[in-house]
Amino acid sequence: MKRFISWNVNGLRAIRNKGFDDIFNDFDADAFCLQEIKLQEGQTDFAPEGYFSYWNYAERKGYSGTAIFSKEEAISVKYGIGEPYYDDEGRVITLEYPDYYLVAVYTPNAKEDLSRLDYRCDWEDLFRKYLHSLNKPVVVCGDLNVAHQEIDLKNFKTNRGNAGFTDEERGKFTELLESGFTDTFRYLYPDLEGVYSWWSYRYKARENNAGWRIDYFLVSDTIKDKIAGAAIHMDIFGSDHCPVELILDIG
Repeated sequence: MKRFISWNVNGLRAIRNKGFDDIFNDFDADAFCLQEIKLQEGQTDFAPEGYFSYWNYAERKGYSGTAIFSKEEAISVKYGIGEPYYDDEGRVITLEYPDYYLVAVYTPNAKEDLSRLDYRCDWEDLFRKYLHSLNKPVVVCGDLNVAHQEIDLKNFKTNRGNAGFTDEERGKFTELLESGFTDTFRYLYPDLEGVYSWWSYRYKARENNAGWRIDYFLVSDTIKDKIAGAAIHMDIFGSDHCPVELILDIG
C-alpha cells in the first residue's frame, strides 16, 4: 500500500509558519505533492528527512510552482508537458516508478473574468494528450481548478458559469475521465455531499463550509481496482485548500 497526499499550500513559506512541517510529518506519506509553492530555488530550506525532493519553479517570482517529496527515488523525472508556451509556470512534475507514473499538476485558473478560459481549455487538451503519452498506469493529483459536478460545490446554482464551474471546464474534465481515468474520491463516495477541498477567503466561506471540491486524485482506469482509500482532510488548516489523500495498493 502507498499513501499519497496532495495539497495546494498557497505559498510554502507562509504555510510553514502555520504548522506545515508537523502536518507533513504526521501524514508520513509515501509521496507528498504540493501546488502553489510560490517560491524560487533557494528561498526555503524545507528538505524533509527520508524524502527525495523534486521542485518545479515558475519563472515568475512568487507565483504558481509545484513540488513532490517521495520516499522512493524516481527512475526518471520530467518537468512540464513538453510545450514551451505552457511550461514556464512550473505546473507539472512527472515521476516514473517501476509500475506507474506519479504526476502532480496545478491546472491554470480561467480567472474571475474568464480572460484565461481559452488558454485553460487549450492546456486541458495538451495535458490530456501528455498523460496518454505515458506508457504505464498514471496517478494524477493536484489542484485541477474545476468542480466537476453540482455535488462538488455548495452553491452550484449561483456559481454556474463562473471560473471553475463553466460548461467548458467541466466538459474538459469529463473528457479526461472518459479518456481512461477515474476520480478516486467519487469512485468510493459517489453520492457524498458537503465534502470540499477549497474555500474562498471571503464571506466566511470556510466557517460556513461553502466550498468547492477542486483538488483530486485520478488514476488510470486500469488500476482503479487498486484504490484502497480516499480522503479529504477538511479539518486541516493553513491554506485556502486542504489536503487530499489516496491509498493505493500498488508497488
